[in-house]
Amino acid sequence: MATQLGGLALEGTDPRLQEPVAAHAHKGRIPFEELLYYAKLQRQKEVDADKAYAITNPEKPSLIGGLFKRKDSNSSAPAITEKEGSVDEKGEKMDTEKAPSMVSDDEKAAAYRAIRTASWLSIFYLITTDILGPTSAPWAFSQLGFASGTVLFVILGIIAFYTGMQLWYMYLKLDSEKYPVQNYSDLTERIYGRFARHAINILQTLQLLFNVAVIICENTQGLSQVSKGKVCFSVLGVIWMVAGMVIGQIRSLRNYGGLAHWAIWMNLIVIFITMGAVAHSAPNFAAALAENNIQMGSGVVIASAKISLPFTDQIVGVMQMVYSYGGAMLFIELMAEMRRPFDFWKGMVCAQLLIVTAYLLFGVYVYAFQGQYTINPANQGISGFGLQTATNIISLVSALIAAGLYGNIGLKVIYSNIVQDLFGGPPLVSKAGRYIWIGIVLGYWAIAFIIASAIPQFSNISGLVAALCILQFTYTFPPILYVGFAVQRDAIDGQEEYRPGMSVQQLRKDTWHDFSRWRRGFGKRWWLNICNILLFLAALATAGLGAFSSIKGIIKGFQTSGSATSFGCKAPV
Repeated sequence: MATQLGGLALEGTDPRLQEPVAAHAHKGRIPFEELLYYAKLQRQKEVDADKAYAITNPEKPSLIGGLFKRKDSNSSAPAITEKEGSVDEKGEKMDTEKAPSMVSDDEKAAAYRAIRTASWLSIFYLITTDILGPTSAPWAFSQLGFASGTVLFVILGIIAFYTGMQLWYMYLKLDSEKYPVQNYSDLTERIYGRFARHAINILQTLQLLFNVAVIICENTQGLSQVSKGKVCFSVLGVIWMVAGMVIGQIRSLRNYGGLAHWAIWMNLIVIFITMGAVAHSAPNFAAALAENNIQMGSGVVIASAKISLPFTDQIVGVMQMVYSYGGAMLFIELMAEMRRPFDFWKGMVCAQLLIVTAYLLFGVYVYAFQGQYTINPANQGISGFGLQTATNIISLVSALIAAGLYGNIGLKVIYSNIVQDLFGGPPLVSKAGRYIWIGIVLGYWAIAFIIASAIPQFSNISGLVAALCILQFTYTFPPILYVGFAVQRDAIDGQEEYRPGMSVQQLRKDTWHDFSRWRRGFGKRWWLNICNILLFLAALATAGLGAFSSIKGIIKGFQTSGSATSFGCKAPV
């Protein structure tokens, strides 16, 4: 898999046009010492180039960029390359599509680096362009209560920050121009080998597919509310499927950083309208009955610090919180598009602070006014038709951006791993590749529609996706990856020093078959390794509970009288 989010979503065109040299293209495992050696050289190149550019091109920092005393855009900076003449003085990439046979491997690698133009501020925009937005937070609080919900939300945010820093640190230590780390599966392969790479690719493909299905489910609910239920729910899903098939024909998404910027503001507008509406109107009792089987009763809103609900229902609520921190799957792709990946932590810090602050305040506020009648997503719980329609329409536009981003990435993952790697298919830029792409787009969105229409239960299906996929990339994989990284790094003897051209036999006095190397690698920071293993196991157990609870919720939902049925016309709200 060589998915390049920045090339798809930021400046420039599809990086597959350059076909960079990837480490997985080399036969056999690359010595870990060699990866560390070239990564260290790469980081020094970036620091030197950044200093030289800052001297000759001073720029006034933006409002947010000024917080870190650094300019907010790096897009005009020259690329870091190993070969002179690979890019022009403006930092523009080479046109390798016209004469691919005349381009050397070094020039391909240089062209790949030429599209690394993303700034940390662009990364902040993309991380906060959440697929669900904050509208799931109030429902999570309705399942957990004020106290438990707040504590868990903050704890999950702290752990997500810690695992994000782990991914960032490992990327800096392993990525280089010679052996670029382009995505999550590349990082996994460097540490645990090719089999682990394939497992990550499969899971990432499933997550992206289910993400699109969740988008279809959420916005089909919105369309149903806009039409006042006069149009069959499944027919509205078909409309979204066709729209996705049209959007999916775009193989390269240019200037997506700007679109992601607007998506953030659209989500914030939905937040403000929803907060104003729920404070001055009654809850949407009909939607609460249809989605959560909550009877109107006396109509009195009850919001508590602690909720006494079945444990499985509360776990599904926790999975909605996990969704809020689900951007880790794309962190490596984002870093791979940065001119100076060391700055990634700035974008991540700002994004995590915004997510925790906005989502937490929004969730508590809406739950306080709607209590047990809170539904998911929160804006569809507005009782006034005018404001409800306004938020639904804004959410539809925001969802188009999310659908375009995640659908495009998911399709490229499939094309790279199945069409090219498994079956030896043509490059995506070729004529045959275009026809194959069209077929994959149609099939991809058709499957996503089938999933969304077969399980028209937004909270349960999003909880299942969070448990099986999102939680793994954010909480489960980073700590165990770091253990593998740390053991191999710390096993390097002080007398072992890599030099270009050295073989493993020349480099090491012992191998991984010798227990002494394992003991030396694990024992140097044994306390940290043990803590990360415990975090890995805890995350894995939570994922199992989340999957079980969501599946149980799906079964219960279909057994509830009057609930929406698979491929039916009745809307779930």
